[in-house]
Order: sequence, then structure tokens, then C-alpha cells
Amino acid sequence: GCRGLAELSQVDSSAMGNTRQKSSGVRARTRDLFSRGFRQKGVIGLSTYMRTFKVGERVDIVANAAQHKGMPFKFYHGRTGVIWNITKRAVGVEVNKVHRQRQIKKRIHVRLEHVRKSNCDAQHLRRCKENDAKKKAAKEAGEVIDLRTLKRQPEGPRPATVVKAKKQSVETLTPLPYVFRPKNNTENRGDVKYNPKKDIPLMPGPVAA
Repeated sequence: GCRGLAELSQVDSSAMGNTRQKSSGVRARTRDLFSRGFRQKGVIGLSTYMRTFKVGERVDIVANAAQHKGMPFKFYHGRTGVIWNITKRAVGVEVNKVHRQRQIKKRIHVRLEHVRKSNCDAQHLRRCKENDAKKKAAKEAGEVIDLRTLKRQPEGPRPATVVKAKKQSVETLTPLPYVFRPKNNTENRGDVKYNPKKDIPLMPGPVAA
């Protein structure tokens, strides 16, 4: 009873170990990192397993918390890599990892649920397809195409334009001059009187036609 509680209170806290030590497990500090988005929780859709991957494609590694198997380490979450191997339920992805002064190529296997096709090279692939079509059309027409036209050109300055005003009179706005207006306090200062009906002098300026 009370005797047992008193004995427990007298136990040295050092015997319990370091109570201030933070956890450093494999999934430490991933409560928000691996959490799924709004209306994305639940069973994984069938379209996830119907995708086709090829060796050499670029993919984004995004951990899906609905599937604990084949989940990548938290460092690779959000990284982009190249597929170098394809297995029955997973793909091998080669990711660059910067460590101090060197860049290491890490090869990991990740299940299909944790991999998405990347759009990082979509613009490059589109340009390659367009350039191949231009080369083919020039070859069929017997023309020599300038390779410099196939490269991207920097966007130049905008062309010069002339701004024309409407055929109306131009109205010039000028600020009013600052006029100090003391308060009409005749009790303290009877010699100062304020005339609110006094007109403010106009600012000299161009007169509208």
C-alpha cells in the first residue's frame, strides 16, 4: 500500500536510465513525414499496381504509409532516382547521396507502392521528340537543317511599343500646401483667432484648357 509507494518514490532516477534520450529508430520523427494527405488514406488503389516501369526511367521515391513492406528509409523520401533493376514486387532505384565532399550512388530496392513516375525530365523528352520529328521532316524533304535551331534560345526583351494618350485634356493634380491651423482657444490665448471661412491659397500650376 502506502509503504510500497514510499519505497518507489525513493528509487534513484539514474537506475531508470537516461530519460531524456530521444528515440533514434528507423522511423523516428516520421509522424508527419509519412502521413498521407487529405482523402488519401485507406486501401491502396488498383491503378498503383497496373503501372509499367522500365530500366533507365526516373522515379520519385515517396513512402506510402499504407504499405509497411518495402518502405524506404526516411532519407530517401522525396528523392529522385533512376531505375536500374526490376523485380517481382519492387524496383531498384539508384539515388545520389551527398556525404561531405563526395557524391555516393546508393542502390536500394523499393516496392511499387512507394514509387512514382517523375516529371523532372518531361520537358527534355518532349524537346527530343520534337527535334527528331524536325530532323525526319528535313531529311524527307532533302534539306539540311541547322542544328543551332534545335537548341533552346533565351527569351529576349519585349518589343518596343508606343503608348498613345486619348484625345482629351490632360488634368494635372497638385497637392495642397500645408497650412498650420491652431485651435480656436480664446480662453488661454485671446490674441489668436482662427477664421475657418478663410480660403486656402491655390497652388500655382498649369491651367486645364
